[in-house]
Amino acid sequence: MTMKNRDFNVWLSKFRASISNYGYYIDFDKVIRNVDEIKIELNILNSLIGSKDIENDFEMIVTKYPETLSCIPLLLAVRSNEIYAQDEEGAYLYNFKKMNQSINQYKIFMRKTGLFNMISNHLVNNLVDYALGIETGLDSNGRKNRGGHQMEDLVEKYIIVAGFEKEKTYFKEMYLVDIEKKWNIDLSALSNQGKAAKRFDFVIKTENNIYAIETNFYASGGSKLNETARSYKMLSQEADTIEGFEFVWFTDGIGWKSAKGNLRETFEVMEHIYSIDDMEQGIMDEVFR
Repeated sequence: MTMKNRDFNVWLSKFRASISNYGYYIDFDKVIRNVDEIKIELNILNSLIGSKDIENDFEMIVTKYPETLSCIPLLLAVRSNEIYAQDEEGAYLYNFKKMNQSINQYKIFMRKTGLFNMISNHLVNNLVDYALGIETGLDSNGRKNRGGHQMEDLVEKYIIVAGFEKEKTYFKEMYLVDIEKKWNIDLSALSNQGKAAKRFDFVIKTENNIYAIETNFYASGGSKLNETARSYKMLSQEADTIEGFEFVWFTDGIGWKSAKGNLRETFEVMEHIYSIDDMEQGIMDEVFR
């Protein structure tokens, strides 16, 4: 499987629309763990549901169990111990880990944010269940983060299948300077004479070569793709000047179809540019020898 017998359009046509696995959508273990941490406090506050005198009941609970305040930010889908709020009556920074306002001021906060209304009027029946829903919604914001690691995880899986061992023959997130020190190699051609702190997703060490690897997946287009293709083309050309060192790029995603001009240019000059389909066809065993 060499560059000479591969057609760019055929190669691009096999790019995937998505690589989302089952755990991409919601990390329920994390959601449940986060709610469990405040489950006792939430159950104490459950006694306020349907209260006919919620402000006084709230004051009694917070006075006896001040730790229940720590639940309040989550009920508003806020990931912080502090919340700033202002209106015509003033501006306040509320701390829910350690009381920094009077109880009356916290009651004003509960009233004006609508939490008292929601709890006293039975708009929710159980604050633990409500918190699980909030945590689930907040965790969905982490999809972009999880998505960014999916291609790395996929490439790493194939690296392991190819027989490489972590911290022995392959390494994750390694800086240029660390590669230079570990194997006594001069990579100044890549680092702009030491001025650039470049980090690679993976580095594979074989008997004869060091392979620096970058991975990415683009489900949608954008200007970043053109810049990525150009910079990796340059990186590949710089790597070609260093004996015993090679740059390898694993990329995929239908987002490239909107930037295929720049990708084609890189494909035509870069020896080691591969897709998910290439990995499935056993490219790891061919390249890393």
